[in-house]
Amino acid sequence: MSGGSLDMSKAGNALWLVKVPKYVADKWDNAPGSLDVGKIKVTNTPGKRPDISLHLSEAVLCLEGEKNNEPIPKSFKLDVSHFSSQTMVALSEHRMPYNPDAVVQESDRLAILGKISQKLECRPIGDQVYMDLKKQAIRKAHIPTRQVQKLDKVVQNFKPISDHKHNIEYNEKKKSEGKKARDDKDAVMAMLFKAFEKHQYYNIKDLVTLTKQPVVYLKEILKEVCNYNLKHPHKNMWELKPEYRHYKEQEDAETN
Repeated sequence: MSGGSLDMSKAGNALWLVKVPKYVADKWDNAPGSLDVGKIKVTNTPGKRPDISLHLSEAVLCLEGEKNNEPIPKSFKLDVSHFSSQTMVALSEHRMPYNPDAVVQESDRLAILGKISQKLECRPIGDQVYMDLKKQAIRKAHIPTRQVQKLDKVVQNFKPISDHKHNIEYNEKKKSEGKKARDDKDAVMAMLFKAFEKHQYYNIKDLVTLTKQPVVYLKEILKEVCNYNLKHPHKNMWELKPEYRHYKEQEDAETN
């Protein structure tokens, strides 16, 4: 709901809030705006509460609903339900169409149609049409949502597979990485020294990616030329031993 002015010219109107069955609401949703959907009849009897009833028009009864085309009752009794002291109003919102030529778009129009003065519940009269409608609803409720179907031929869409494509690719990649050939020790050490020229600390996963060597073989070489940190801030990281830190010598030379 966008911001804008609120039309309160009809705020003083007294409105009834009526709860109707779904099959009635379905008929009303499909009714044109100009169609007479029904009439409310109020019968006053001295010493008794008013008798309020709703009678649908023949035009509404002939409409085809989206969910149910079964005949529905024509007459209903409106029972007045308990209405608390809270204030309830009916709002309407008219959305303005988008105007590509306008500099400032016109805001949606909001209006109060009135204040709810009475709450009523629509109850059908127990005639034969209503009884047939309830029987049909009970039959539909007992129809299982899932049913067993016999297939005359093999359906490829339901054919089970032993493994999915992405799992097969992952397993093949894992096998190929696990069968990596060990490079010469000096070549691996050269790759390590080159990597440590860029960064002082590496974890084992990054070193495996850089050297493309098996983890066990790589750790054997790392133990010879590197120290494994067990304390923060570089816990679980590998660092060159002091005797292999050529960048230290370069820093000292630049300082001197």
